Amino acid sequence: MTPLTLILITAALAAGTFAFRFAGPLLRARFTLSPRVEHLVAVAAVVLLAALVATSALLEGSGFAGFARPAGVAVGGVLAWKKAPFIVVVLAAGATAAGLRLLGVP
Repeated sequence: MTPLTLILITAALAAGTFAFRFAGPLLRARFTLSPRVEHLVAVAAVVLLAALVATSALLEGSGFAGFARPAGVAVGGVLAWKKAPFIVVVLAAGATAAGLRLLGVP
């Protein structure tokens, strides 16, 4: 690919993203969703986020990431659930994963 092609592709993607994001507030006033659909959309967002977290925590490439990373994510998740400060969540999750790897846990 030539540099000009990459620039045009990037510009097209940027314009499409902007148009998509701009259309939301414009169309919000024209359409009303039922409470059931609004609830389903909210639940779908949570499910997608949970799937992203699970995929990132459990997989590296196409294989299992080992036990240290999921353990770190679990510690961070519990601390976040308990409303610990963000820096504590990040440091505890990282320390857990690093500590387990230091002990030889993959």
